[in-house]
Order: sequence, then C-alpha cells, then structure tokens
Amino acid sequence: MSASTYIAWTQAMPTTSPIATVATSAVSGTRKTLLQIRTGTSQKVRVIEWGYGFDTAPANNVRMELLETGSVGATVTAHVAAGVMPYSDSGAPGSNVQLGTTHTGYNASAEGSITATRLLDFHYENGLFFKQQYPLGREPEVGADKFLRLCATPTSAAAVNMWAYIIWEE
Repeated sequence: MSASTYIAWTQAMPTTSPIATVATSAVSGTRKTLLQIRTGTSQKVRVIEWGYGFDTAPANNVRMELLETGSVGATVTAHVAAGVMPYSDSGAPGSNVQLGTTHTGYNASAEGSITATRLLDFHYENGLFFKQQYPLGREPEVGADKFLRLCATPTSAAAVNMWAYIIWEE
C-alpha cells in the first residue's frame, strides 16, 4: 500500500467558491511565501507535485521557488485540518503536518528569518500557469520538523494575483 498523500492550496479548503488568489509583494525583489507546510515533528514529507497560476500573465517575470527552510517560518494565515486535504484517498488519516500561524498556512504577512535554506525547485515565470510533477523515486524530500515553502519574488514593483498548491506524501 502506498503512503497517504495530501494537498494544500493558497486558501482555506475550496467549497462552493472558486480558488481564491493571493497577491505577491508589490516591491521588486521582495520574496513572499504563498504556501508553507511545517512537517511533522518526527516525519519527513516527499513532494509529489507543485504548481501555480496567475489571474493574468505577469508583465514582468516572477521568480518562483520551492524551498526547504530551517527553524523559522513565515507568519501565515493558518490552515486548519480541513484545509490539508487527503489527495489520493478520501478516507486517509489526517495529515501529520503542524498547524498554526507560524507553521502550515498561506498568504504570508511576515517572512521571518529564513535559515538553513535548500532550494528544491525554481522557475522563472512569465506565463499563466506551471506545474511540476516529479518522477517516482526522484521526489524532493523535506526533513522532519522543517518548513516547505512555495515563494514568489516579482522582478517589478507590481503585485500579481496568483494561486498555488503543493501535493505531498507522508
């Protein structure tokens, strides 16, 4: 039997409304965490897929990063357990990720001091959408009690509205 998989978006669990967007920073070169996952205290995660899209194509490129960071997370709008949804099996147990405003959530209001960074993936974006699915056995892993962050850094002083998601297994 395969491991349980989960998905989180840059919003609370989608219901009757379409996926909501969040704005990137309006300051050129300023990173903003769109989505953050704090792994369980004793369990790593394996990223299966990540992706994002824009309401309109950005006028200037946006640097998109998938990062593992150390002990300091961004201050985010906290996901609740229902916002971290089972992906491949609706009957899967709840995820082991840590919840809270400095743990798992979206739309950061403060970045915190990023420490012990490991860049897992990067995309220099000027289109409408992107998704990366990793080959089996080649998925990036994020250690126990670490942060998985999906960040956007605009190259101009114009905020861009976008949505994003991460799918992982535990």
